[in-house]
Formats: sequence, C-alpha cells, structure tokens
Amino acid sequence: MNHRRIFAALVGAGSNSPLVRNGVGNAEGILEKFRVAFAAARHTLALIGLAALAALALVFFRPSLLDDLKELSPFAATADEQLAAEEIAFAELLELPQPKLANVSAMQQSANLSIEQQRVNAWLSKRYRIAGTASTLLVGAAYEAAGSVKLDPLLILAVMAIESRFNPFAESAMGAQGLMQVMSRVHREKFDDHGGPTAALNPVANIQVGARILKDMIRVSGSVQGGLKLYVGAGNMETDGGYAGKVLAEYAKLQQVAAGKRVPTFTPPPVAEPAREADAAPVVSHAEQEPA
Repeated sequence: MNHRRIFAALVGAGSNSPLVRNGVGNAEGILEKFRVAFAAARHTLALIGLAALAALALVFFRPSLLDDLKELSPFAATADEQLAAEEIAFAELLELPQPKLANVSAMQQSANLSIEQQRVNAWLSKRYRIAGTASTLLVGAAYEAAGSVKLDPLLILAVMAIESRFNPFAESAMGAQGLMQVMSRVHREKFDDHGGPTAALNPVANIQVGARILKDMIRVSGSVQGGLKLYVGAGNMETDGGYAGKVLAEYAKLQQVAAGKRVPTFTPPPVAEPAREADAAPVVSHAEQEPA
C-alpha cells in the first residue's frame, strides 16, 4: 500500500518531483559531457590534418628533410647494411677498383674520405638521390682523376652533375656515354689503358678519360668557361646554350659545400623564357672533335 502511495505521489508531482528533476539533470549532464568530448575530438583531428598538410608542404620544399627523418629511424642501420651489400655487388659488377669493399661498411668507406670529400659526398648523395656507397665511390674517383690531371675535382663533379646527373649508364642520341658523356668512338685511344672503348660505361674509366678531355679543352681555350664551351661541342657557335653557366653554377655550390657552408639540395626550376633564334641552334656533344 505504501508503494502505491509513493508511485501516485510521483505521478501527481510530475516534473516537480525531486527524483524526476535529478534524473533529467543527470541525463543533460551526460549529454553535455558527450558534446564536449566530441568537440575536443573534432578539434584534435583538425589539428592533426593541418599538421600533416604542413609536413607534406615542408617535405616538398625541403626534400632533404625526409632523408634526415629516415636517419632517425631505428631500422635505418639495418637498411643501410642491406643497401651497402647491394651496392658492393653492383660495384663489383662494374669492376671498380675497390678490392676490400666486401669487408668494409659504407660508414667506414665514407670515413676514409677527407672532411671536404665527406661534405661533398653527403650533399651530392642527397641532391641527386645517389646511394651512399655509390656516391662515395664516384666522389673518390673524381678526386683521384683530378689529382692526375691537375684539375679541381669539384669542377669534374659539376660537369658530371650537368652531363648525366651521376647516371653511369647515360647515353645521348649522339653517342656520348657515361657519367661525363664521353664520345668513345672519337676518343678511342684514351681508353687504351682501360681495355678499349667498351670501358666508356665503367664509371672510373669514364671519369678519368672525361677529366683528361676537360683538361685539354681548358688548355686549348685558355679559360674554364671556354673549355666548357669546347667540352659541350659548341666551340664554333656563338652560344653554348647555357651549358657553361649551368656547370659553373653547380661548381659554385660545390665550392660552398666543400667549405662547410649549408647549401640547399633542392633548386627550384627556372622560369621558362621565350626561345631566341640564337638559342635554337643545336649543340652537339663535346667530343665531336679532338682538341688541337
């Protein structure tokens, strides 16, 4: 009987009942908590999205940052060891003069370079996406060839960058081959010490022969810029199509890198300009003729 009276009292009281008011208040409190939590989650997701967009934009304008982040990965060392083993096999396939490569890690090979060479090696590796061990071999070969012909190794590396972007298998429509785009059919005798013209795709042989040709061109012209014009085969033309300017610009960057200055590895593409008649003349390969 008491229960019936209590129930009747509650029904009669309606929303004025303390129990009903407490129940409604609790429900509204729970809903408010859900609203706050939902708003916080939405704001968090928005911030994450903005951060992701900012990171993508930063990596786009500074590609080298991605390489720096990879180096922080705990799996970087294992990946580097596997990559080094693959690069060693590749080097042996090309018969590069590195007899102890299999027992030396990529880090130890890099340590054998001078401080200047290490700076140049790291910068070129990032700028042209060259594998670490391969970059070390190419930089070392360039410095060795430069010493034999008494030429600045940074200039040789700059020529390699513009000629082939460090692709040892690059070949032009005119038949120029390798890192320094040497015309092996024109400079056959220069490959005699390397086993003949077929060695044009051997990186070390290509660098050594290309360095000799570049040295001869500079000697004949009397200046670096004139030598580069001869090297690209534009000696009898009014313009070299901007070739010397590109090489010297890369050369200037490498000089700054070698001196320890921070130089961006990403260069924005130049704004296209209307073609002029003087620029329309075809530029043949550098080795169409022997130096005088």
